[in-house]
Amino acid sequence: MNIKKGIIGIFKLLFYTVGRLPIKKNTIVFESFLGKQFSDNPKALYDYIKNNYPNYKLYWSFDRKYKYNFSNHDLNVLPRFSLKWIFVMARAQYWITNSRLPLWIPKLKHTIYVQTWHGTPLKKLGTDINKVQMPGTNTQIYKNEFIEEANKWDYLISPNSYSTTIFKSAFEFDKTIIESGYPRNDILYLKNTPKEIKKYKEKMNIPFEKKVILYAPTWRDNDYYTIGKYKFSLKLDLAKIKEEFGNDYIVILRMHYLVAESFDLRGLGDFVYDFSYYNDISDLYLISDLLITDYSSVFFDYANLKKPILFYTYDIESYRDKLRGFYFDFEQEAPGPLLTTTEEIMYYLRLINNNQFQLDNEFEKFYNKFCYLEDGRASQRVIEAILEG
Repeated sequence: MNIKKGIIGIFKLLFYTVGRLPIKKNTIVFESFLGKQFSDNPKALYDYIKNNYPNYKLYWSFDRKYKYNFSNHDLNVLPRFSLKWIFVMARAQYWITNSRLPLWIPKLKHTIYVQTWHGTPLKKLGTDINKVQMPGTNTQIYKNEFIEEANKWDYLISPNSYSTTIFKSAFEFDKTIIESGYPRNDILYLKNTPKEIKKYKEKMNIPFEKKVILYAPTWRDNDYYTIGKYKFSLKLDLAKIKEEFGNDYIVILRMHYLVAESFDLRGLGDFVYDFSYYNDISDLYLISDLLITDYSSVFFDYANLKKPILFYTYDIESYRDKLRGFYFDFEQEAPGPLLTTTEEIMYYLRLINNNQFQLDNEFEKFYNKFCYLEDGRASQRVIEAILEG
Protein backbone atom coordinates (compact mmCIF):
# COMPACT_ATOMS: atom_id res chain seq x y z
CA MET A 1 0.00 0.00 0.00
CA ASN A 2 2.87 2.39 0.85
CA ILE A 3 4.51 1.61 -2.51
CA LYS A 4 1.24 2.42 -4.27
CA LYS A 5 0.93 5.71 -2.37
CA GLY A 6 4.50 6.56 -3.29
CA ILE A 7 3.90 5.94 -6.98
CA ILE A 8 0.71 8.04 -6.88
CA GLY A 9 2.66 10.82 -5.17
CA ILE A 10 5.28 10.81 -7.93
CA PHE A 11 2.58 10.83 -10.63
CA LYS A 12 0.81 13.73 -8.94
CA LEU A 13 4.01 15.76 -8.64
CA LEU A 14 4.85 15.07 -12.29
CA PHE A 15 1.31 16.12 -13.30
CA TYR A 16 1.68 19.46 -11.49
CA THR A 17 5.14 20.01 -12.96
CA VAL A 18 4.06 19.33 -16.55
CA GLY A 19 0.97 21.48 -15.96
CA ARG A 20 3.22 24.54 -15.60
CA LEU A 21 4.16 24.24 -19.27
CA PRO A 22 2.13 26.27 -21.80
CA ILE A 23 -1.45 25.05 -22.27
CA LYS A 24 -2.24 23.15 -25.47
CA LYS A 25 -5.28 25.06 -26.68
CA ASN A 26 -7.92 23.22 -28.71
CA THR A 27 -6.70 19.91 -27.28
CA ILE A 28 -9.31 17.54 -25.83
CA VAL A 29 -8.79 14.24 -23.96
CA PHE A 30 -11.74 11.83 -23.94
CA GLU A 31 -12.36 8.81 -21.73
CA SER A 32 -15.28 6.40 -21.29
CA PHE A 33 -15.93 4.06 -18.36
CA LEU A 34 -12.45 4.31 -16.82
CA GLY A 35 -10.74 3.81 -20.17
CA LYS A 36 -12.46 0.52 -20.93
CA GLN A 37 -14.52 1.54 -23.97
CA PHE A 38 -14.80 3.79 -27.01
CA SER A 39 -18.44 4.51 -26.27
CA ASP A 40 -21.24 6.48 -24.67
CA ASN A 41 -21.57 10.27 -24.44
CA PRO A 42 -17.83 10.93 -24.87
CA LYS A 43 -17.82 8.95 -28.15
CA ALA A 44 -20.83 10.89 -29.48
CA LEU A 45 -19.14 14.20 -28.62
CA TYR A 46 -15.84 12.99 -30.08
CA ASP A 47 -17.54 12.10 -33.37
CA TYR A 48 -19.34 15.45 -33.51
CA ILE A 49 -16.18 17.48 -32.86
CA LYS A 50 -14.15 15.41 -35.33
CA ASN A 51 -16.72 16.04 -38.06
CA ASN A 52 -17.36 19.72 -37.34
CA TYR A 53 -14.25 21.21 -35.67
CA PRO A 54 -11.19 20.09 -37.65
CA ASN A 55 -8.88 22.51 -35.82
CA TYR A 56 -9.16 20.53 -32.56
CA LYS A 57 -6.62 17.90 -31.53
CA LEU A 58 -8.45 14.90 -30.05
CA TYR A 59 -7.03 12.13 -27.84
CA TRP A 60 -8.61 9.03 -26.32
CA SER A 61 -7.48 7.76 -22.90
CA PHE A 62 -7.62 3.97 -22.58
CA ASP A 63 -6.84 1.21 -20.09
CA ARG A 64 -4.20 -1.09 -21.63
CA LYS A 65 -6.10 -4.19 -20.44
CA TYR A 66 -8.88 -3.19 -22.87
CA LYS A 67 -6.67 -2.30 -25.82
CA TYR A 68 -8.72 -4.59 -28.11
CA ASN A 69 -11.67 -2.15 -27.84
CA PHE A 70 -9.64 0.58 -29.53
CA SER A 71 -7.59 -1.24 -32.17
CA ASN A 72 -10.15 -0.92 -34.99
CA HIS A 73 -10.70 2.83 -34.59
CA ASP A 74 -8.66 5.67 -36.01
CA LEU A 75 -7.81 7.33 -32.69
CA ASN A 76 -4.94 9.21 -31.09
CA VAL A 77 -4.73 6.85 -28.14
CA LEU A 78 -3.20 7.59 -24.75
CA PRO A 79 -2.38 4.61 -22.51
CA ARG A 80 -3.83 5.57 -19.13
CA PHE A 81 -1.21 6.73 -16.58
CA SER A 82 1.65 6.53 -19.10
CA LEU A 83 4.21 9.33 -19.38
CA LYS A 84 2.61 10.44 -22.65
CA TRP A 85 -0.82 10.45 -20.97
CA ILE A 86 0.46 12.73 -18.19
CA PHE A 87 2.08 15.16 -20.64
CA VAL A 88 -1.11 15.42 -22.74
CA MET A 89 -3.63 15.42 -19.86
CA ALA A 90 -1.77 18.03 -17.82
CA ARG A 91 -1.61 20.50 -20.72
CA ALA A 92 -4.92 19.80 -22.48
CA GLN A 93 -7.56 22.51 -22.56
CA TYR A 94 -10.47 20.08 -22.12
CA TRP A 95 -11.22 16.73 -20.48
CA ILE A 96 -14.44 14.92 -21.43
CA THR A 97 -15.38 11.77 -19.51
CA ASN A 98 -18.49 9.91 -18.31
CA SER A 99 -17.30 8.58 -14.93
CA ARG A 100 -15.20 9.78 -12.06
CA LEU A 101 -11.44 10.10 -12.55
CA PRO A 102 -9.07 8.92 -9.79
CA LEU A 103 -8.97 11.52 -7.02
CA TRP A 104 -5.20 11.91 -7.15
CA ILE A 105 -5.39 13.51 -10.61
CA PRO A 106 -5.17 17.27 -10.04
CA LYS A 107 -7.50 19.48 -12.04
CA LEU A 108 -5.35 22.43 -13.09
CA LYS A 109 -6.61 25.99 -13.53
CA HIS A 110 -6.41 25.95 -17.31
CA THR A 111 -8.34 22.68 -17.65
CA ILE A 112 -12.03 22.70 -18.54
CA TYR A 113 -13.47 19.46 -17.18
CA VAL A 114 -16.68 18.24 -18.86
CA GLN A 115 -18.50 15.44 -17.03
CA THR A 116 -21.14 13.82 -19.24
CA TRP A 117 -22.19 11.19 -16.66
CA HIS A 118 -23.65 7.91 -17.93
CA GLY A 119 -27.33 7.60 -17.17
CA THR A 120 -30.64 9.06 -16.07
CA PRO A 121 -30.89 8.15 -12.37
CA LEU A 122 -33.45 5.66 -11.06
CA LYS A 123 -31.41 4.40 -8.13
CA LYS A 124 -29.93 6.80 -5.58
CA LEU A 125 -26.61 8.43 -6.49
CA GLY A 126 -23.67 10.01 -4.73
CA THR A 127 -24.56 11.81 -1.51
CA ASP A 128 -28.20 10.69 -1.81
CA ILE A 129 -27.26 7.05 -1.02
CA ASN A 130 -28.25 6.36 2.59
CA LYS A 131 -25.83 3.48 3.19
CA VAL A 132 -22.99 2.61 0.81
CA GLN A 133 -22.38 -1.17 0.54
CA MET A 134 -19.56 -1.17 -2.02
CA PRO A 135 -16.20 -2.79 -1.18
CA GLY A 136 -13.21 -0.71 -0.14
CA THR A 137 -15.11 2.26 1.28
CA ASN A 138 -17.77 3.36 3.76
CA THR A 139 -20.68 5.76 3.47
CA GLN A 140 -18.90 8.90 4.67
CA ILE A 141 -15.67 8.34 2.72
CA TYR A 142 -17.64 7.54 -0.43
CA LYS A 143 -19.72 10.72 -0.16
CA ASN A 144 -16.72 12.93 0.65
CA GLU A 145 -14.78 11.55 -2.33
CA PHE A 146 -17.78 12.02 -4.60
CA ILE A 147 -18.10 15.68 -3.59
CA GLU A 148 -14.35 16.25 -3.97
CA GLU A 149 -14.41 14.87 -7.51
CA ALA A 150 -17.61 16.72 -8.52
CA ASN A 151 -16.09 20.01 -7.36
CA LYS A 152 -13.54 19.63 -10.19
CA TRP A 153 -16.20 19.56 -12.91
CA ASP A 154 -16.85 22.74 -14.88
CA TYR A 155 -19.74 21.35 -16.94
CA LEU A 156 -22.18 18.53 -16.25
CA ILE A 157 -24.43 17.13 -18.98
CA SER A 158 -28.06 16.38 -18.11
CA PRO A 159 -30.59 14.48 -20.27
CA ASN A 160 -33.69 16.18 -18.79
CA SER A 161 -34.94 18.50 -16.04
CA TYR A 162 -35.63 15.53 -13.74
CA SER A 163 -31.93 14.57 -13.86
CA THR A 164 -30.78 18.16 -13.44
CA THR A 165 -32.53 18.42 -10.06
CA ILE A 166 -31.06 15.12 -8.85
CA PHE A 167 -27.54 15.85 -10.11
CA LYS A 168 -27.44 19.15 -8.23
CA SER A 169 -28.33 17.34 -5.02
CA ALA A 170 -26.49 14.03 -5.40
CA PHE A 171 -23.23 15.60 -6.62
CA GLU A 172 -23.60 18.85 -4.64
CA PHE A 173 -22.87 20.51 -7.97
CA ASP A 174 -23.38 24.27 -8.39
CA LYS A 175 -21.55 25.02 -11.65
CA THR A 176 -22.89 24.83 -15.22
CA ILE A 177 -25.35 22.07 -16.10
CA ILE A 178 -26.09 21.69 -19.82
CA GLU A 179 -29.62 20.30 -20.09
CA SER A 180 -29.40 18.95 -23.61
CA GLY A 181 -30.58 15.36 -23.88
CA TYR A 182 -27.86 12.70 -24.01
CA PRO A 183 -25.40 12.86 -26.93
CA ARG A 184 -25.20 9.06 -26.99
CA ASN A 185 -28.90 8.93 -27.94
CA ASP A 186 -28.44 10.97 -31.13
CA ILE A 187 -27.72 7.75 -33.00
CA LEU A 188 -31.15 6.38 -32.04
CA TYR A 189 -32.71 9.13 -34.12
CA LEU A 190 -30.13 9.42 -36.89
CA LYS A 191 -29.44 5.72 -37.64
CA ASN A 192 -32.77 4.01 -36.88
CA THR A 193 -33.42 2.73 -40.40
CA PRO A 194 -33.66 -0.83 -41.86
CA LYS A 195 -30.56 -0.17 -43.98
CA GLU A 196 -28.44 0.89 -41.00
CA ILE A 197 -29.75 -1.93 -38.80
CA LYS A 198 -28.81 -4.47 -41.46
CA LYS A 199 -25.28 -3.02 -41.54
CA TYR A 200 -24.94 -3.38 -37.77
CA LYS A 201 -26.17 -6.98 -37.82
CA GLU A 202 -23.70 -7.87 -40.57
CA LYS A 203 -20.88 -6.20 -38.62
CA MET A 204 -21.80 -8.18 -35.49
CA ASN A 205 -22.19 -11.42 -37.43
CA ILE A 206 -25.65 -12.22 -36.10
CA PRO A 207 -28.55 -13.68 -38.14
CA PHE A 208 -30.34 -10.94 -40.02
CA GLU A 209 -33.62 -12.87 -40.25
CA LYS A 210 -33.95 -13.35 -36.47
CA LYS A 211 -35.50 -10.92 -34.01
CA VAL A 212 -33.24 -9.76 -31.18
CA ILE A 213 -33.88 -9.75 -27.42
CA LEU A 214 -31.40 -7.51 -25.60
CA TYR A 215 -30.84 -8.50 -21.94
CA ALA A 216 -28.99 -5.70 -20.13
CA PRO A 217 -29.15 -5.86 -16.31
CA THR A 218 -27.19 -3.76 -13.82
CA TRP A 219 -24.87 -4.75 -10.95
CA ARG A 220 -25.56 -5.22 -7.24
CA ASP A 221 -23.49 -3.12 -4.82
CA ASN A 222 -23.16 -5.92 -2.23
CA ASP A 223 -22.36 -8.84 -4.58
CA TYR A 224 -18.69 -8.59 -5.55
CA TYR A 225 -15.34 -10.34 -5.87
CA THR A 226 -13.18 -7.33 -5.06
CA ILE A 227 -13.15 -3.55 -5.51
CA GLY A 228 -14.57 -2.71 -8.94
CA LYS A 229 -15.37 -6.36 -9.86
CA TYR A 230 -18.94 -7.44 -9.26
CA LYS A 231 -20.62 -10.84 -9.42
CA PHE A 232 -23.78 -11.49 -11.38
CA SER A 233 -25.97 -14.59 -11.25
CA LEU A 234 -27.84 -15.18 -14.50
CA LYS A 235 -31.28 -16.05 -13.09
CA LEU A 236 -33.07 -15.91 -16.44
CA ASP A 237 -33.55 -19.49 -17.76
CA LEU A 238 -32.22 -18.96 -21.27
CA ALA A 239 -32.40 -22.66 -22.17
CA LYS A 240 -36.12 -22.64 -21.46
CA ILE A 241 -36.62 -19.49 -23.52
CA LYS A 242 -34.66 -21.08 -26.37
CA GLU A 243 -36.99 -24.11 -26.44
CA GLU A 244 -39.98 -21.94 -27.34
CA PHE A 245 -38.48 -18.94 -29.11
CA GLY A 246 -35.21 -20.23 -30.60
CA ASN A 247 -36.58 -20.41 -34.14
CA ASP A 248 -37.57 -16.74 -34.23
CA TYR A 249 -35.26 -14.96 -31.77
CA ILE A 250 -31.72 -14.65 -30.51
CA VAL A 251 -30.65 -13.17 -27.17
CA ILE A 252 -27.83 -10.66 -26.78
CA LEU A 253 -26.35 -10.38 -23.28
CA ARG A 254 -24.98 -7.01 -22.29
CA MET A 255 -23.65 -6.89 -18.72
CA HIS A 256 -22.73 -3.69 -16.87
CA TYR A 257 -19.08 -2.69 -17.32
CA LEU A 258 -18.39 -3.40 -13.62
CA VAL A 259 -19.62 -7.02 -13.83
CA ALA A 260 -16.69 -9.46 -14.08
CA GLU A 261 -18.54 -12.67 -15.04
CA SER A 262 -17.86 -15.02 -17.94
CA PHE A 263 -21.04 -17.01 -18.51
CA ASP A 264 -21.25 -20.68 -19.41
CA LEU A 265 -23.29 -20.63 -22.61
CA ARG A 266 -22.72 -24.23 -23.69
CA GLY A 267 -25.69 -25.50 -25.65
CA LEU A 268 -26.87 -21.94 -26.29
CA GLY A 269 -24.27 -20.89 -28.87
CA ASP A 270 -26.73 -20.37 -31.72
CA PHE A 271 -29.24 -18.56 -29.49
CA VAL A 272 -27.32 -16.50 -26.92
CA TYR A 273 -24.55 -14.05 -27.84
CA ASP A 274 -22.48 -12.37 -25.13
CA PHE A 275 -21.85 -8.79 -26.25
CA SER A 276 -20.80 -7.54 -22.81
CA TYR A 277 -17.47 -6.38 -24.24
CA TYR A 278 -18.95 -4.78 -27.34
CA ASN A 279 -17.94 -1.13 -27.25
CA ASP A 280 -21.15 0.85 -27.66
CA ILE A 281 -24.50 -0.35 -26.36
CA SER A 282 -26.34 2.16 -28.58
CA ASP A 283 -25.65 -0.13 -31.56
CA LEU A 284 -27.29 -2.98 -29.65
CA TYR A 285 -30.36 -0.84 -28.95
CA LEU A 286 -30.80 -0.24 -32.67
CA ILE A 287 -30.66 -3.90 -33.73
CA SER A 288 -32.86 -5.22 -30.91
CA ASP A 289 -36.62 -5.69 -31.05
CA LEU A 290 -37.18 -5.57 -27.30
CA LEU A 291 -35.25 -4.97 -24.08
CA ILE A 292 -35.17 -7.02 -20.88
CA THR A 293 -33.52 -5.15 -18.00
CA ASP A 294 -33.97 -4.52 -14.28
CA TYR A 295 -32.88 -1.27 -12.56
CA SER A 296 -30.29 -0.26 -15.14
CA SER A 297 -30.59 3.22 -16.60
CA VAL A 298 -30.52 1.64 -20.08
CA PHE A 299 -34.32 1.71 -20.16
CA PHE A 300 -34.39 5.51 -20.12
CA ASP A 301 -32.37 5.52 -23.35
CA TYR A 302 -34.15 2.56 -24.92
CA ALA A 303 -37.54 4.25 -24.46
CA ASN A 304 -36.52 6.65 -27.24
CA LEU A 305 -37.06 3.80 -29.72
CA LYS A 306 -40.62 3.14 -28.50
CA LYS A 307 -40.05 -0.61 -28.45
CA PRO A 308 -41.23 -3.06 -25.73
CA ILE A 309 -39.35 -3.10 -22.41
CA LEU A 310 -39.71 -5.94 -19.87
CA PHE A 311 -38.34 -5.56 -16.34
CA TYR A 312 -36.93 -8.72 -14.74
CA THR A 313 -37.01 -7.55 -11.12
CA TYR A 314 -36.80 -10.79 -9.10
CA ASP A 315 -35.04 -8.99 -6.21
CA ILE A 316 -36.88 -5.67 -6.22
CA GLU A 317 -37.65 -5.53 -2.47
CA SER A 318 -34.01 -6.08 -1.55
CA TYR A 319 -32.67 -3.70 -4.20
CA ARG A 320 -35.18 -0.96 -3.47
CA ASP A 321 -35.22 -1.15 0.33
CA LYS A 322 -31.69 -2.31 1.28
CA LEU A 323 -29.21 -1.55 -1.50
CA ARG A 324 -29.96 1.77 -3.20
CA GLY A 325 -33.48 3.11 -3.01
CA PHE A 326 -35.24 4.76 -5.97
CA TYR A 327 -35.91 8.39 -6.83
CA PHE A 328 -39.47 7.71 -7.97
CA ASP A 329 -42.16 5.03 -7.64
CA PHE A 330 -40.62 2.53 -10.03
CA GLU A 331 -43.46 0.04 -9.76
CA GLN A 332 -45.98 2.68 -10.83
CA GLU A 333 -43.96 4.58 -13.45
CA ALA A 334 -41.82 1.91 -15.16
CA PRO A 335 -42.49 1.92 -18.94
CA GLY A 336 -43.25 -1.81 -19.00
CA PRO A 337 -44.30 -4.73 -16.78
CA LEU A 338 -42.26 -5.75 -13.70
CA LEU A 339 -41.75 -9.54 -13.77
CA THR A 340 -40.13 -11.95 -11.31
CA THR A 341 -39.91 -15.35 -13.08
CA THR A 342 -38.77 -16.75 -16.41
CA GLU A 343 -42.34 -17.95 -16.99
CA GLU A 344 -43.67 -14.39 -16.68
CA ILE A 345 -41.03 -13.18 -19.12
CA MET A 346 -42.07 -15.90 -21.57
CA TYR A 347 -45.74 -14.93 -21.26
CA TYR A 348 -44.93 -11.40 -22.42
CA LEU A 349 -42.60 -12.68 -25.14
CA ARG A 350 -45.60 -14.57 -26.54
CA LEU A 351 -47.68 -11.39 -26.52
CA ILE A 352 -44.91 -9.46 -28.27
CA ASN A 353 -44.31 -12.23 -30.80
CA ASN A 354 -48.03 -12.34 -31.65
CA ASN A 355 -48.29 -8.54 -31.94
CA GLN A 356 -50.57 -8.43 -28.90
CA PHE A 357 -48.38 -6.15 -26.78
CA GLN A 358 -49.17 -2.44 -26.90
CA LEU A 359 -47.29 0.50 -25.40
CA ASP A 360 -49.77 2.11 -23.01
CA ASN A 361 -50.46 5.57 -21.58
CA GLU A 362 -47.90 4.97 -18.82
CA PHE A 363 -45.24 4.55 -21.49
CA GLU A 364 -46.26 7.81 -23.16
CA LYS A 365 -46.12 9.65 -19.83
CA PHE A 366 -42.69 8.18 -19.18
CA TYR A 367 -41.47 9.16 -22.65
CA ASN A 368 -42.73 12.73 -22.26
CA LYS A 369 -41.05 13.08 -18.86
CA PHE A 370 -37.64 11.63 -19.64
CA CYS A 371 -37.08 11.67 -23.44
CA TYR A 372 -38.59 15.01 -24.45
CA LEU A 373 -35.23 16.64 -25.28
CA GLU A 374 -33.95 13.82 -27.47
CA ASP A 375 -34.02 14.65 -31.18
CA GLY A 376 -30.63 13.66 -32.63
CA ARG A 377 -29.01 17.05 -31.88
CA ALA A 378 -27.87 16.75 -28.26
CA SER A 379 -24.18 16.54 -29.26
CA GLN A 380 -24.51 19.79 -31.18
CA ARG A 381 -26.12 21.56 -28.22
CA VAL A 382 -23.42 20.37 -25.81
CA ILE A 383 -20.46 21.23 -28.03
CA GLU A 384 -21.81 24.66 -28.96
CA ALA A 385 -22.26 25.43 -25.25
CA ILE A 386 -18.74 24.29 -24.36
CA LEU A 387 -16.65 25.39 -27.33
CA GLU A 388 -18.60 28.45 -28.44
CA GLY A 389 -20.57 29.50 -25.37
